[in-house]
Amino acid sequence: MNINPLNAIDFYKTDHRRQYPEGTTEVYANFTPRSGRLAKVLDFDDIRVVFFGLQYFIQDYLIDCWHKNFFEQDKNKVVSAYKRRMDTSLGVDAISIEHIEELHDFGYLPLKIKALPEGSLVPIGIPVLTVVNTHPDFFWLTNYIESVMSSYLWKPITSATTAFQYKKLVKNYAIKTGTPLDFILFQCHDFSFRGLSGVQDAIISGAAHLTSFCGTDTVLAIDLLEEYYNASADQEMIGVSVPATEHSVMAMGMEDGELETFRRLIEDLYPKGIVSVVSDTWDFWKVITQYTVILKNKILARDGKLVIRPDSGDPVKIICGDSSYPQGSPEYKGAVECLWEIFGGTVTPQGYKMLDSHIGLIYGDSITLDRAYNILKGLEEKGFASGNVVFGIGSYTYQYVTRDNFGFAVKATSGVVNGKRRDIFKNPKTDSGTKKSAKGLLRVEQEGNTFVLYEQQTPEQEKQGALKTVFEDGKLIKSYSLGDIRQRISSYL
Repeated sequence: MNINPLNAIDFYKTDHRRQYPEGTTEVYANFTPRSGRLAKVLDFDDIRVVFFGLQYFIQDYLIDCWHKNFFEQDKNKVVSAYKRRMDTSLGVDAISIEHIEELHDFGYLPLKIKALPEGSLVPIGIPVLTVVNTHPDFFWLTNYIESVMSSYLWKPITSATTAFQYKKLVKNYAIKTGTPLDFILFQCHDFSFRGLSGVQDAIISGAAHLTSFCGTDTVLAIDLLEEYYNASADQEMIGVSVPATEHSVMAMGMEDGELETFRRLIEDLYPKGIVSVVSDTWDFWKVITQYTVILKNKILARDGKLVIRPDSGDPVKIICGDSSYPQGSPEYKGAVECLWEIFGGTVTPQGYKMLDSHIGLIYGDSITLDRAYNILKGLEEKGFASGNVVFGIGSYTYQYVTRDNFGFAVKATSGVVNGKRRDIFKNPKTDSGTKKSAKGLLRVEQEGNTFVLYEQQTPEQEKQGALKTVFEDGKLIKSYSLGDIRQRISSYL
């Protein structure tokens, strides 16, 4: 679908131009995470978001979409299409078109966006960006883009924040149990594509995952980072994956041929390298305790790792063991202990057991931060290193969120009416305080390892601080590479 950017709004935006006080020439707004009440984080005493996605929004929407679908189109055609939509939905001549014609004649979006560097870890209540019109005739544009800007940005910020939380978790346990730190780049693998809200959602959420990790099955996320974030797969590791089976592959080999399917995979098709095999199509514990014993010598002879993938049941109990089963049973021991008894391994300098390098586990069904924590904690308590398991992070994590997880909102805080600046704000008496907005022109300063907001600034003060111009008058002014963003995120760990 070719999006008409004039229509990428909520209907009520169409006539705000006339509703502002007569003489309005400037509207200044910001985009801020206002609340962490519904945040999915490990530490509720330190709720911060990873800022990511603005550069994509600027290039894909503010530049490409507006130019291709508005400024480069015949004026009569695009204006007539806009009028038709307004007339048929709001009533004939309910919305005028003169300001749309004037914008087309102007030739570009007269807006300026200032933002924190992408990859910044931003506290609740601190604006990640501000936006203001650069021409007095187009004051109405600032909040005209509110809905589309919010829809573009809240998800990648939320997903990048989620990925960062996972990385904090796995790094903590890697240090504690002696897992090599380079392993954690691959310990959380993006499995979420099929469960997200369409292709665009999967692409930008998948790209956000890759700000903290390198493991992904979302191919298009890599494409986005190359196109919009100055990344190059020829020069750096953006996202990688491994050969892996699905249930249709295993089932097509038939239940009585499952052992042969395993043998064919590790000997004929993938004699070296990592190969992941889903193992619960019929009987997971049979695979763990019988097939691996039969194939042990072949597995150990490979130049690579066989990764066993359970895909059902309680992840914590499958990996770490279930005390409700009889002692000594596979279910009681859990998958990692069963594999240790068969393949052995090494002991890390911290004294934790690490499976032989030829065998491993990945779990990708219904993984959450809490479940991942409980798995790593359970392994630690049993004396196993965190590096014995990889997590597939799916839509249960990346889709089960909304804009409200961090309370993202666009709010105007300043304006100019009849040549005089007005500091504006909202502070509903019926609210708990979450919806109270900032007031006036804003300045954000980096102080130590965090950011601090200063309100009601003078125009000169507003020019200072950590918010830097990234978009102005239809052009991208400042860009960040994936490498920049990853390095910035890593500095917070």
